[in-house]
Amino acid sequence: METRIQSLGPCRFDSPLRHFGAVEVPFKDDKTRVLFDHVEGSERNLSEPLGFEVAGPREKVYFDAPRSTAAIVTCGGLCPGLNDIIKGVVNQCYSRYGVTKVYGFKYGYEGLIQRYGHTPLQLRPESVSQIHNFGGSILGASRGPQSVTEMVDLLEEMKVDMFFVVGGDGTLRGASAIAEEVEKRGLNKSVVGIPKTIDNDIMYLDKSFGFETAFAIAVQAVKCAYIEAAGAVNGIGLLKLMGRDSGFIASYAALAGSNVDFVLIPEVKFTLEGQRGLLEALRYRLAKNKSAVIVVAEGAGQDLEELRSLEVDASGNKRMVDVGLFLKERITGFFKERKIPVNLRYIDPSYMIRSVPANPQDNVYCSQLAQHAVHAAMAGKTNMLVGRWHGAFVHLPITLATTGRRKVDAHSELWHAVLESTGQPIRLC
Repeated sequence: METRIQSLGPCRFDSPLRHFGAVEVPFKDDKTRVLFDHVEGSERNLSEPLGFEVAGPREKVYFDAPRSTAAIVTCGGLCPGLNDIIKGVVNQCYSRYGVTKVYGFKYGYEGLIQRYGHTPLQLRPESVSQIHNFGGSILGASRGPQSVTEMVDLLEEMKVDMFFVVGGDGTLRGASAIAEEVEKRGLNKSVVGIPKTIDNDIMYLDKSFGFETAFAIAVQAVKCAYIEAAGAVNGIGLLKLMGRDSGFIASYAALAGSNVDFVLIPEVKFTLEGQRGLLEALRYRLAKNKSAVIVVAEGAGQDLEELRSLEVDASGNKRMVDVGLFLKERITGFFKERKIPVNLRYIDPSYMIRSVPANPQDNVYCSQLAQHAVHAAMAGKTNMLVGRWHGAFVHLPITLATTGRRKVDAHSELWHAVLESTGQPIRLC
């Protein structure tokens, strides 16, 4: 497992932070590691530890701040906290380091392709002072790959020294390709990723920003599904939540909402028919309790024959069949055939959850991520991302973080807690 962080070269400039007020700056060095195999969450100075380089300000920096230019782009789907990240990067560049040229590329990687005609925004502290109060991204976002050559051409034309990329798995792979093209051309540009995934599925991170907010809103949706189900004869509340590959939001929302009978996630297979299938288990639960609530992650059940799809979206991800609508039809049909009247209420709050402003926990987390991203870029780190591991902020190579997806372990305490809370069978197949 390669954990070394790529650097543009020796840092020759004194950090501007050394002269920042009377506060002693907690400078870090590249030798300090946060252990991969967690022991008390401590940072250890060891010769060759298996761990991640600790994030934070360095006493020496690579770029001469007043003469440097930074840029930021947000890609992929919307997520709570994007504006907080933008604000954090801009304020850190201006207020702490004295970098006075910060650009924002509009509509994702499209903004770096001149033929689309998206004019970059020049961002200043006064122009971003209130954006954290709003959801979405003031820069917009888009999906899909663009020409790496053309993107690097624009970065060079605009003399961008530090490029901050906010996005998920595919976006980060794009950032790595940009960093490789920059290196191939012999350019001195830092490319730093800030991982964004509302599903909390980036490898080697405690959590991703936006997850706390999404989880909190999802809990409210669970409560609504329960109220709808409990208020009708044989009421069924069917709630679809985000989670293409990982069921963290569905699992945590079900635990916090407490009144959930079934949780369906991508990591645990289920079937519909048969004595051990979901439909029979649901019929038993209705007969016993007169109502039931089902929480399903969007990526659940995609292995079922009826849901298999070969289509892909603009980013190359598998285009999933809507499992929520599919279950709604199959559940309704199942009870209709058996002449059992049911009242099913289907709730899909996905877009509402994605577009809300970040809550206080995510607001703080985003601010810290932005600060550490700027520290890393100023120190000449590149082809890497910032994140939190065992409670400490670290630097990770992009190639390492994108080797897979973080999943809910079907044998973990989390999933066991879900099974105990819902009372659903260990296997629904």
